[in-house]
Amino acid sequence: MAKTNIPKGKLVRKFGENIFGNPKYDNLLNKKPYTPGQHGPNRRRRLSNYGIQLKEKQKIKAMYGVLERQFRNYFHKADKMKGETGLNLLTLLECRLDNVVYRLGFASTRAQARQIVSHAHFLVNNRKCNYPSASINPGDIIKVRDKSKKLDIIMDSMKRIKGDIGLPWLELDKAKMTGTFLALPEREEMALTVNEQLVVELYSK
Repeated sequence: MAKTNIPKGKLVRKFGENIFGNPKYDNLLNKKPYTPGQHGPNRRRRLSNYGIQLKEKQKIKAMYGVLERQFRNYFHKADKMKGETGLNLLTLLECRLDNVVYRLGFASTRAQARQIVSHAHFLVNNRKCNYPSASINPGDIIKVRDKSKKLDIIMDSMKRIKGDIGLPWLELDKAKMTGTFLALPEREEMALTVNEQLVVELYSK
């Protein structure tokens, strides 16, 4: 499982937004709306173009919980696909099983989704899958295993869902704890505050 030693609170403050979706980081940003470190409140350093591009790549990596080599592999794969490389990159990341589990509401954060997927709490097309990076395709059905349906971490997360999940490329059946991957998401359907073109420019150097 991809891990980083940097505390998530520091990453949230570094990027200036709650990239992990956990409400506690909203409170942290309200209390400390500046970058971490001794000189954080007074720092006014201006980033170069390269610095801006690098920061955007780091932001996307942290958001999806992937490390450098894995992210680079995703980029090279996206570059070989038809269409826009940046959009292809985000699509590949959105199709990860851990991200789909998070998007369906079975987990409150991607990190939490990665954990429960690796503990084999889900079936993909009625087959056990414990690989967070497994790629999900249109038509695939993701289901909570019967013995895992009363797991507190999943139950608590699903209680937060009020009505529809609001993503046209996914369908959720709360009663059966089943989700269907309907189609590849369009860019405007991803609800991401990232600029993937900056990553393309970074790797083009």
